[in-house]
Amino acid sequence: MQQEANLYKGSIPPTELIITEEGRIYHLDLLPEDIGDNIILVGDQERVPTISKYFDRIELKRSKREFVTHTGLLNNKRVSVISTGIGCDNIDIVINELDALVNIDFEKKVVKKDHQSLNIIRIGTCGALQKEIPVDQFVLSTYGLGFDGLLAFYNPIYEDDEKALHKAFLQQIPWPKDANQPYFVRGSKILSEKIGKGMHHGITATANGFYGPQGRSLRLKTKLPDMNKFLNRFDYKNQKILNFEMETSALYGLSAMLGHHACTVCAVIGNRFSNTFSKDYKKAVENLVTSVLKRI
Repeated sequence: MQQEANLYKGSIPPTELIITEEGRIYHLDLLPEDIGDNIILVGDQERVPTISKYFDRIELKRSKREFVTHTGLLNNKRVSVISTGIGCDNIDIVINELDALVNIDFEKKVVKKDHQSLNIIRIGTCGALQKEIPVDQFVLSTYGLGFDGLLAFYNPIYEDDEKALHKAFLQQIPWPKDANQPYFVRGSKILSEKIGKGMHHGITATANGFYGPQGRSLRLKTKLPDMNKFLNRFDYKNQKILNFEMETSALYGLSAMLGHHACTVCAVIGNRFSNTFSKDYKKAVENLVTSVLKRI
């Protein structure tokens, strides 16, 4: 996916770029100097201190709503860990505001001439869609498969491999015509090679909900009852859909359009086909965190 053209050639209106009286970006409540070049995203606010405790030094702690930020030094690199909450709607806020912090001049309200690229790594949990992937192991998302519809509000330019996966998906999956159109976005190859050694590599399906959109049914019947079976069987040139979570497609799409590197790594806490669940998922996440921090 390629970067879309910048809309504003002059000053950005205050209704579009919302900055507080203290000079902070609106939702994240951060100043441009509050973040590092390396960003770790987590869904759960309580996971932020479980990561920042490994920093050599913590320089900043700030929170607003579900967005908690700790910034510090790790192996002489400035790293920020930020909680996003759940879902692609929050990823839309976080990625746009992180980009604004490094690529927009807050005083002049204009886009900077020199683009700065961030390394953005999401550490999360997921459900496996392939029986042979046991709980407590790790998945790196080579592509995000989006069911969320978020990128339909932007102007993405898809690459040939992303288009080919989309075509194969619609050929193999009886996707409801009135549902959000699925899309594929490739993650950063640079970060994948750096972070993903020894992990399962494959496509991650990103749902816009936890129950119906992931094929779960409690009291409400789903439109595609056998969706997970179809996802499990999908195969295009030996590329398979390995897991389900709720943020990756938006993270990859927005990051690519804005010129940032992004990857997602998840601990498998449940397997939807073996019907197994981790006995200690917090330990699995801890192991994933320490592994990622060694590779940043």
